[in-house]
Amino acid sequence: MAKRRKVGNLLALALLALLAPGRPMHPYQMAGILRRTGKEQDMKIKWGSLYTVVQNLEKHGLIEETGSQREGRRPERTVYAITDAGRAEVRDWLRELVAEPEPELHRFEAALSVLGVLPPDEVIELLAARLRALDENIARQRKALKQSEQVPRLFLVEAEYALAMTQAEAAWVSGLRKELMDGSLAGIQQWRDYHETGEPISDWERLLEEE
Repeated sequence: MAKRRKVGNLLALALLALLAPGRPMHPYQMAGILRRTGKEQDMKIKWGSLYTVVQNLEKHGLIEETGSQREGRRPERTVYAITDAGRAEVRDWLRELVAEPEPELHRFEAALSVLGVLPPDEVIELLAARLRALDENIARQRKALKQSEQVPRLFLVEAEYALAMTQAEAAWVSGLRKELMDGSLAGIQQWRDYHETGEPISDWERLLEEE
């Protein structure tokens, strides 16, 4: 079971990992490095909350102020370093995320759970559109990996994982669409009849009536 973290935002994980090697930074530097390394592609980042996350990390003793910097006429910026508690936290957090599968709810799964609202033929076309988008995404991901061949693989494993997941989704969507097209999906005729006649499907009615 996932632990309740003092600062559970994944941006906090990225910031702690950034500071873990021991180089103090101010938040503007942190944001710049995260952007240059494409971290917003690996996790959901709300850039407007960065300073709030930094403040929360300091509040809970995971990072600490070590001084300030001023560059030219720019405002003075507070510099932070990771604490021993912060280093222990990021390591423990990573061990949990890597070793323990955690169910994640996605918008596509939510749509699949109520797919019967749409007629089968429309779903076939929508899945075709999704497949086209997935194929384009796969091509982009492959190109990005190809262009990064000189980068040590350790820094590309998240991109490899994302590509593998996209390919797996494309294969599954293609299989579902094929079953819809050839009529082999169990219950598809009832599904078609429902949209053609408007008559309730008996199996669906029984599910709604059960307590």
